[in-house]
Amino acid sequence: MTDMYKPLNDNGPTPGQHQDGQPNPSLHASRALLAGAIGGIVSAAAYLIYSRLPDEQRDRLHAQARTLLETRVNELRSRFNL
Repeated sequence: MTDMYKPLNDNGPTPGQHQDGQPNPSLHASRALLAGAIGGIVSAAAYLIYSRLPDEQRDRLHAQARTLLETRVNELRSRFNL
């Protein structure tokens, strides 16, 4: 770390903490809100793309998703001996 990025003293709070050293809940809330907003935008874009696909490509996607799900379920069953 260069001197430019060193803190002047070690008594101050780190980013995301109050002066008393406790976590800052508003920072966590704003990060969660940002993650939710980005997730919503991505899912809306994916839905728009999916809704414009031809029927044969949708059927192919459904088959791939079904195969992937069956593979994961079988893997979990084999791990837990169900």
